[in-house]
Amino acid sequence: MKKIILSIVAVLAFGFTNAQEVKFGAKAGLSVTTVTGGEFSAGSKVGFHVGGLAEIKFGEKFAIQPELLYSTKGASYSLFGLDQKVNYSYIDIPVMVKYYVIENLSIEAGPQVGVLMSAKSEIDGESVDIKDDSKGIDFGFNIGAGYKLSNGIMFQARYCLGLADVSEDVEGAVVNYNEKNNGFQISVGYQF
Repeated sequence: MKKIILSIVAVLAFGFTNAQEVKFGAKAGLSVTTVTGGEFSAGSKVGFHVGGLAEIKFGEKFAIQPELLYSTKGASYSLFGLDQKVNYSYIDIPVMVKYYVIENLSIEAGPQVGVLMSAKSEIDGESVDIKDDSKGIDFGFNIGAGYKLSNGIMFQARYCLGLADVSEDVEGAVVNYNEKNNGFQISVGYQF
């Protein structure tokens, strides 16, 4: 974890020293997520994300956009006639590489690290803490597009592909799940 954080800090420090233009901003939006790879078929869960960003431009076409987001994720299940939801809260740190296809339209891709803040399972309205059964760090890869108006208002759409198992392996368990967070994000933001 320390190596990942140091790598992100080094990339950002290098970016700020060589940047032609740096803009800061805030964004928020809707997330539609699910957990894949488990024993049971999961449905989608609607959540949200909110946070800040910096766009570090390198010339006309390229930029790096690190973000710090509070994100809710999870899934819904129907098991043995009971409705169940899994609710995760993360501090996500995506670092997006942006390419401007035309002046205000960009395509973007990049890695994401998430730090688990809370994890709860809700079965027919009763909530149980499952943070001890969940891994504290999540990794993913994002791909998407964005459009920025001349007044600083921006719109983004992104798919987040989970790369790491978010469930802890239980010693002696018959089944250890390989569950990954996946989902779509639609965001509206403003750059100062």
